[in-house]
This record gives sequence, C-alpha cells and structure tokens, in this order.
Amino acid sequence: MAAARTQTAGGSGDAEDPTAGDDVPAAFRQAVAALEVAPHRPEVGFGPLPAPRRLAPFAHALEARVEHGGEELADGRFVLLHDPAGQDAWEGRFRVVTLGRTELEPEMAADPLLPEVTWSWLTGALEACGLEYGAPSGTVTRSGSYFFGGLAERAPQAELEIRASWTPAPVGGAPEAAGVPDAAGVPDVAGHLRAWCELLCQCAGLPPGGGDGAPVVPLPQRRGPQPL
Repeated sequence: MAAARTQTAGGSGDAEDPTAGDDVPAAFRQAVAALEVAPHRPEVGFGPLPAPRRLAPFAHALEARVEHGGEELADGRFVLLHDPAGQDAWEGRFRVVTLGRTELEPEMAADPLLPEVTWSWLTGALEACGLEYGAPSGTVTRSGSYFFGGLAERAPQAELEIRASWTPAPVGGAPEAAGVPDAAGVPDVAGHLRAWCELLCQCAGLPPGGGDGAPVVPLPQRRGPQPL
C-alpha cells in the first residue's frame, strides 16, 4: 500500500488568535504554531473552533471532518490546553482533549468488543507515532435510534463517540516540573494531532495510514470504505 499523502492543519482562520497578547507563554505559542503546520492525512479537513475558556488559562481548538468519496464519514474536535503552573490532574502543563464520532452499521454497534477496540485505536495510534503520554482518560459511547409509526420506514441508526484526554509528554520524555523555563518541555503536539487523525480515520472505516508501531485492532462492518 502506498503511503498516505499528507497536508497541514492550517491557521486559525476566523477564530480568535489564541497566541495574541503579551501574556501568552512562549511554550504555548510554540505549540500552537506546530499544530498549524502539522502534516496529516488528506482525508481529514480542519476548521477553526472557539476554544473553551474555563478549562485552562490558554487553549486552542480545531474541528475536524473525515471525508472520502464525497461523503463525510466522521467528525470531531481537538483541543490543546496549557496551564503554565500545571494541574495536578494533568500531571503536566499541557493537556489534549478530543472528541470523535461516526455513524455505524447497527450490527457493529452491537459488538461487545466495540468499546475496548475503539480505545485501542487511540492508544495504538499514539504508540505507532512513538509518542509518550500520561494520565489518559476517556469514554467510548455507542447509541442507537429506532423508528416507529410514521418514521417506521427509516433504517435503524447507530453512532459511535469517543471522548479522550491525555497529557502529552515533553519532547525527550522528561517529566515536567514547576520552575522549568517557559519554552522548555514543549511536547510534540503535531505528532499527537497526527495520531488523533489516525484514530478518527479508523473510526470512519478507513485503513491505517501506514507506519511502524503498535498494531491496530480491526473490527468488521465499519461504516465507510473497508481495508483491502
């Protein structure tokens, strides 16, 4: 299989510039700049998204869509948080918070292994990219809709949603600590965005984009194109 082509996430568009202001730390500026030029799979398109204001002093958010053959297969959001003082729950100064969702075939939604396999797509993508991380947390939710009465002709619908957050380790894997220089210990946020794009594409039913690392656990009957 040929390696997947890549493109970059692009700038912040019409969204408020998260790096504007003299009080923005150099580490956060560096991380946001890395996200804006991060290479990723061509099936993934990005757009600006207002960043949450209550989770951390500094935040940057992107919305994403996976499209293939003119059809939107999955969507989600990727948020980078930064607190120069660190947060105990994060075990660091940066935090990645994500959401991904896609429609499923009803038969797949009933698979008892679906939650565990979906979570393994995330951890496998991070490991395949050679990324270190800590304090992972998240949920995998599957939901279904069935139609009756005047809507009985509609086919059942099912949706998969994965919410996940983790602390990206600084480049080199050294633990973060209070008192380190502001621009020191910036994680490879571009790599974490790339890994999350792989997760989103897996949820959409696209084959892995290639690369060495942890194997990806497949599930049958995923919505969208299937691996050859």
